[in-house]
Amino acid sequence: MSAPHLAFATPRKLPRATSLEGRVVVLDIAFAADGTGSSFEKVTAPFLAALGDRLAAWVDHHDHALHARFRSDPRFTLCTKAEHGACPEMITPELVARAGQVDTVACHSDFDGLYAAAKWILGGVEPYPGADADARAIDTRTGTPSALGARVDRALRVDSRDDAFLTEVVRWLAGHCADGSVTARVEAAAQRYDAIEARTREVAGERYVVRGSVAWCDLTGVPPRDVDKTELLLLGQKLATVSVFTDAQNVTVAAAFESGLDFLAMLGVAGGMPTRVSVPRSREPEVRAALARAGLLPGVSRG
Repeated sequence: MSAPHLAFATPRKLPRATSLEGRVVVLDIAFAADGTGSSFEKVTAPFLAALGDRLAAWVDHHDHALHARFRSDPRFTLCTKAEHGACPEMITPELVARAGQVDTVACHSDFDGLYAAAKWILGGVEPYPGADADARAIDTRTGTPSALGARVDRALRVDSRDDAFLTEVVRWLAGHCADGSVTARVEAAAQRYDAIEARTREVAGERYVVRGSVAWCDLTGVPPRDVDKTELLLLGQKLATVSVFTDAQNVTVAAAFESGLDFLAMLGVAGGMPTRVSVPRSREPEVRAALARAGLLPGVSRG
């Protein structure tokens, strides 16, 4: 049996359905969230309609108000981030068998998505012992991943837009990490991340301003690829409960996975991760007001 084709995507940028071969499984790709300007009706729904009966399965763990619409469709396995912190742990041999033969695996272009793709190719078996735990630790930023998981994570923070490299990583994982040449490329990419990490720490030290329970970082003038925005948010959370950065396009708000905060509800966003939400920069006044109403940012009384 030949290995399935691979396609990489994000919730806001899905591939053309016509570019995907045969029956398709979609892994770790959230339904588009209305608050980002790329709504379910504009992005996810047309993709689903174009795939039609060629959709074999859709497996995802990001909160979305429209999950209930698909509850009766056996092709969809959907849950919240609180129920499953990462997607690979949802992929079981039974689920893979039920979906049947697939020709294309479309997955999120991040650590969680790539590990989910490799596990699907392996019939629901981890590519190495502890891979599911690594995916959970890295996607929730809680706990400590294995040394291997940490190196893959750092490598993907550098080359997450390189589809050829992502394909190599999935095939390498599905081969139980036995290809030494790919192992070397993963390590080389992880080492290139060092400069990005150093610059991220520099920007955090220079630009974070703490008010109340919020650490706010304005990235105006910082080239997007100079910093790791996930790491930047984590550094902000060492200063305050909530970290925020603004760039030319968006305002991104984040808190620890176990904080109990729900920015989706707070900002009226239909889906995504409750503890990390991005909205257009034009909504910055709303973000500030919402954080203030929650008692996190000085300026507006609660209630």
